[in-house]
Amino acid sequence: MIINKAYEFRLYPNKKQKEMFAKTFGSARFVYNHFLNLWNKEYEETKKGLSYSKCSAILPKLKSEDATSFLKEVDSIALQSSLRDLANAFSRFFKKQNNKPVFKSKLNNIQSYKTKNTNNNLYIRGNYIKLPKVGFVKLKNSHNFDSKIINVTIKLDSSGHYYASALVEEKVNPFPLTKSNVGIDIGLDDFVVLSDGTKYQNIIVPEDLRNKLTREQKRLSRMSEGAKARGVKLIDSKNYQKQKKKVARIYKKIRNIVSDYTNKLSTELIKNHDLLCIESLNVEHMLKNKYLSKSISEASISNFMRKLEYKARWYGKKLVKVDTYYPSTQTCSSCGHVDGKKALHIRSWKCSKCNASLDRDINASINILNEGLRILSQT
Repeated sequence: MIINKAYEFRLYPNKKQKEMFAKTFGSARFVYNHFLNLWNKEYEETKKGLSYSKCSAILPKLKSEDATSFLKEVDSIALQSSLRDLANAFSRFFKKQNNKPVFKSKLNNIQSYKTKNTNNNLYIRGNYIKLPKVGFVKLKNSHNFDSKIINVTIKLDSSGHYYASALVEEKVNPFPLTKSNVGIDIGLDDFVVLSDGTKYQNIIVPEDLRNKLTREQKRLSRMSEGAKARGVKLIDSKNYQKQKKKVARIYKKIRNIVSDYTNKLSTELIKNHDLLCIESLNVEHMLKNKYLSKSISEASISNFMRKLEYKARWYGKKLVKVDTYYPSTQTCSSCGHVDGKKALHIRSWKCSKCNASLDRDINASINILNEGLRILSQT
């Protein structure tokens, strides 16, 4: 099976390449904002806006003008991609899928641009990636990489590090069938609980890293207050900006720990089971619960569920989602009797009908498996 797969690489550009990246970030942002302004004017007059093709036809003229001739210096595909992003944003807006597009700022924590592979102008050779107008940029490559690159997004994040996210075409082979079905419950005491009784602990972020984050955040807050007291803008405070990057790098380490855990766990579950049944959780709603929000956000449940979904598709397995409001916790997995709703602190209980002793999370995962099998039988 041929799939599109993304790889992220840390980049180590030299001074000249950093300058070209900065020019391209700024030019892509300028094009986006310039045409957003035109689009807004057209929308106010006609309620329809422009189109990608109309904007694309105007772009060469914009490059030829003296005031905007700097657009010629950067990757032309990056500018076209910026236009495409704007057109897609308006398309989603008209379909009421998101809010109206807003102007981009050079003060954003993350700056990026996208370029596409045309005539093999994007490729990785050893520890270098070839980029249009930039040349060979050193990267950290831990993959045996020989796949065709479709596009690359270059990003400067809030920690001051450069990354290349490459979307590639890659062949994957299905995992061997195991004849195993499993229900998955997202737990509170444990990250994941399976219907066979297996429990996977919550993601552990080292205590020293947590403490370091707390300490550096307090320093950042004090610097912010000090700069405001002196009447200095935060963007002009070098110490504040330096500390801000330091905090961002700690956050990045924590995110990497979470991502690594969810990636390995999702692969293990997909490899060991043919059918996986999981509840369609409303994670956004759960994050509003002050007792759950910290553990949920750190565990990155949405990210974990997304990985399960696409890996099941890649490797020839089935993933069935059970309705959010299915009473998996209240239902006795032994006799099917539905008891009343139980508070979160109740981790085990006895069925009032058959008197079976039930572990809250294992019971829920068994019910999720049974409901998933029922849904599958009706399709």
